[in-house]
Formats: sequence, C-alpha cells, structure tokens
Amino acid sequence: MMKRTGGSLLLAAALALQVHAQDKSFLRLTQPGKQNNPVTATRQFLVGSTCTSCRVFVNDEPQKVYPTGAFAIEVELEEGDNEFEIKSVGPGGDSSVRIVSFSYNVPQAPKPINTFNIGYIQTFPEGNLIVAPGDLIKIRVKAIPGATVTVGSSFPLAELPVSGSQTMPGIYQGTYTVQCNDPLINGRPLPVTLSDGSQQVQRNTVHSFTLRDPQQQPQVAVTTGDAPFLKFGLGDDRLGGTKAGYLDPGVYLHLTGKVGSDYRVKLAKNFTAYIPQEMVKLLPPGAFPPSSLTGSWRVWGDEKFDYVTVGLTQKLPYRSTQQTEPSKIIIDIYGATANTNWISQLENTREIKNVYYDQVEDDILRVTIELKHPQHWGHQVYYNGNTLTIKVKRPPTKPGLGNLTIAVDAGHGGSNAGARGPTGVYEKEMCLAVAIALQQALRAEGAQVLMTRVNDSYVDNNYRILSYRDKDPDLLVSIHLNSAFDPIRVKGTSTYYKHIGFRPLSQYIYKHMLELGLSEFGNVGNFNFALNSPTEYPNVLVETLFLSNPEDEMKILDAGFRKNMADKIVLGIKDFVAASYAKPGE
Repeated sequence: MMKRTGGSLLLAAALALQVHAQDKSFLRLTQPGKQNNPVTATRQFLVGSTCTSCRVFVNDEPQKVYPTGAFAIEVELEEGDNEFEIKSVGPGGDSSVRIVSFSYNVPQAPKPINTFNIGYIQTFPEGNLIVAPGDLIKIRVKAIPGATVTVGSSFPLAELPVSGSQTMPGIYQGTYTVQCNDPLINGRPLPVTLSDGSQQVQRNTVHSFTLRDPQQQPQVAVTTGDAPFLKFGLGDDRLGGTKAGYLDPGVYLHLTGKVGSDYRVKLAKNFTAYIPQEMVKLLPPGAFPPSSLTGSWRVWGDEKFDYVTVGLTQKLPYRSTQQTEPSKIIIDIYGATANTNWISQLENTREIKNVYYDQVEDDILRVTIELKHPQHWGHQVYYNGNTLTIKVKRPPTKPGLGNLTIAVDAGHGGSNAGARGPTGVYEKEMCLAVAIALQQALRAEGAQVLMTRVNDSYVDNNYRILSYRDKDPDLLVSIHLNSAFDPIRVKGTSTYYKHIGFRPLSQYIYKHMLELGLSEFGNVGNFNFALNSPTEYPNVLVETLFLSNPEDEMKILDAGFRKNMADKIVLGIKDFVAASYAKPGE
C-alpha cells in the first residue's frame, strides 16, 4: 500500500499540470530558458504551454496549440537581434505576454594574428601529464604567420600550409617524442618561443609535464572502492569515457603515466587503459608489477549457478566480453602466464559446455567459456581470495514470467529531474509513472518485481548497480524519456544495450513498442549507460519516447497510453524468455 500511495501521489502531482485553470490565460516557457539568448544557429524554437482552451500567437501570427496546452514553434533568425512576442489569449479575452529575443551573429572566419605575438598554445592529451620515454605530446600554437616557433631550445614546430580545411596561416604544429632523461620534461610547463630573427616572445604551456623515469621502480597501485572501472581511453561525452570494464577492489595495476586526474594503466605490452585517480591506492616503491602463473582450474555447479575458478597468486586485472553464434564468454587476464596442466570439469554444470584457455600474448591469458544455450543470461567475474571466479547464470526452465525476478529502474529522481516537456512535466515524474505501470503489468504475469524507487527520491547510479548486484534479478528494464533540441522533427521510441549477448531483449521490446504507432528512433548498441554496464543479468534501457516533442509528451501524459506501453514492454520480455528458456532435455 505504501508503494502504491507514494506513486499515486507523485503521479497526481505530475499530472496536475493538465488541470491548470482551463480558461485563464498563462504562458510557461521551457525553451529557451532565458529572455535574452545569444545563439550561433539561425534555427531556434519557442517551446512551452498555455491553457488548453487558449490561443497562442507569435508576433501576431497564430500558432498550433496541442490538446495538452503545449506548443512548439520554430523560428528563423536574421543576423542581429531578433525579438519575438509570444501571446496567449484565453476564451474570455484575457491575455499573457512574454518577450524573447535571440542575438545571432554570422560566425566569423578565424583571423590570423597580425601582431608579433602568440595567440594560444594547446597540448594534447589535455591536462597535466606524467609521461614516459616514447610518449607523444602533440603541440599546436597560433601565432603571427611566417615566423619561427620553438618548444624548448631546439624542437621547432611547422607552420601548416593554407589548404583544404586549414584556412588560416599562423598555425604551428608538431609532435614531440619524450626521451630518456629528457631535460625538457621537468615537472613544469613547456616554454614556447616565437622569433623572427630580430625579436622574440616566450610563453608557457597551460599544463605541466613530468617524466616517469623507466629506471625508477615501477609504480604499482591497487584498486579501491565499491566499483572501480577501467576506461579504454581519454575520450568523453555526457555518458563519460567508454568503460573497458569493472574490476574488484584490491586488483594490482601497473601505472605508467597520468593525464589530468586519470592514471594510465599498462595491462599488456600493447594494451593500455585509464583509471580515475580516486579509484586506486598507490603502493610504496618496490612493489612488483602484477603477474602470476596460473594454477589448477575447476568447473562446477551448485543449485543456481555454474562456476569456473582459476587459481592465481595475485589479483590481476581482467576484462570480460560476450560472443554470440556460438555463445561464449571470453575473459582476458592481464599479466597471467599459463601454468595449468589440468581443468577439472564436473557433470553438475548445466550451462557451461566447455572451458579452455590460450596464451594469446606473453602477458594475456584468454579464458574461453562455451555455453550450452544461444542466449546469454549473465555472468559475474570476481575474486575469492586470489582465485578468479566466473559465475555463470543459467537460463530459466519455463517460458513464462512466473518464476522470474525482474528489476524495474525508474530513471532520475529527486534532485536529478532529467528532461522537461513543453507542459513543464519532468522526466523523473514520467519515468516513475511508467515504471509503476510496468510493475503492475509484470505482477499480473506472476513475476516478482524489484523497484529502484517508488517515490521522488534521488538514487545514485553507482548505488543502483551495486544494489542489483546483491539482489541478483533475472533481468532489468530501465525506464527513461528522451529529449532533443528540435522539439518538432525529433520524436519516437528507442531501446539500448551495451553487451552484444543482451541485444535480443532490447530487440523484442523495441518491436512491440513500435506497435504503439511511435516513430522509430532505433535499437542502439554499445551504449555507455550505467544501467547497461552490468554483465550479471540481461538489461535494457527503454527511452520510451521524446518528452521534448509535444505529440510524444501528450501520449506519455495519458495514463491509458502508459498502461499500453507497459503491456508492450511485458510482451517483449515474454518473447525474450520464450525464445531463450532451457527446454526439457537441453
């Protein structure tokens, strides 16, 4: 009763927007967020809502108002200041007015420096660096054309010729290779000198550069925290850097450099990754870099899972991937050398078909686990002491949902409001409304349902991952709503997965979601979203529709449509289970 009451109260608050005084004029703008807006594009949008029986005008031109009171209006700007009067007129003649202005200036072509000076200095990778011999530092300088630019006392940069995309003279570039005992790399910024034979100007790089002498003791660290992870590289976007995988705490890492706040990790001779500095503890000099011979292996099962255990003398870093057709789990153990002379495989396994290894490089041992069934149902990699353990989940033995535990994750919540629709409704509110409808639909099928949240509370994504690791659901569905700058053309539904073995779940749900008449936005793979990262159970992110689009928003505000949407997600889950459960005799 508490869960239903909390959800109902929040839903009532969210949908109260629809019962705003129907006949009294008002204006609520959600885009743009300010009255005066400097912009760099000629196409802009006026998005918001008014009373459901009101008319809306922009500079006296009538505009479309949706049954919810929402409107989304595209405007084309001219160079300079553009002012728009938005007026809402109620049926009784009362009105509300808002003034919005956009300042648009045609982007100017970059201009060369015309005085004897340095305009800027850029270095890549960006940030303060700890480097080793052989590392590359890319340097770009903008200065007066036709001069000489030198880094340090002897490394000249080349002025790029004007051609193709390089439209401006005075751009100097070069790639510096760090040397052993490099006098230029001394823990300080690099000096850059501009000269023409009669005068010179010197500036320093923004960032500092420190040499990691290979003759020193190797820098070794161990992972800390609940969910340390490795990143493939230094790229970033709104979802963060692409993760190579999560690790256990206490795993030994060989650090070979640092970029900003990320340590560079040597996993193998030809493979490096990065880890945030707060996720490691540095060990004192003298610690050996991670390495281990492998001992005996065991492959066995209990009443719920199958297991592979690999004996090591030290916790080494690892990375797991899924393969399909045929289905396999691949575990690369970095720093491990094969010394295993037997693998004991017991007959009480139900999902593991075969296990073997290959020393693919001097410092990479590859473990291959062949599965009996085509569909991956999850695996977990962890250490028990120094024994690396791979726990493999078995498929369900029945086609229905009655024996399953399904996690339903309502995205956002609390201070994390998410996107906002034209009527002012927040993504967090609609995520919870859909999640509650899905909870009810799943319970009607006999499933046990775990809810991330049942009210407007903030739940950290890392906590969500760790919580479900402990609760061990059979699968997880995370509910979100999408948003776009263009509220008119961009709309529709989409599903997302990260691991290839879990793609079928997202495909089944996506196909049923399209039956609702929603536009197709796509089935998206390799998605670097936190709730798509677990390998322990099949998981899917459902971006139900675009909250920024008035038509999509109108649908999600309808309780009947939300129920239909929940029913379609359930049909997708049922199809997934029916196609992948373990038939008798398999």
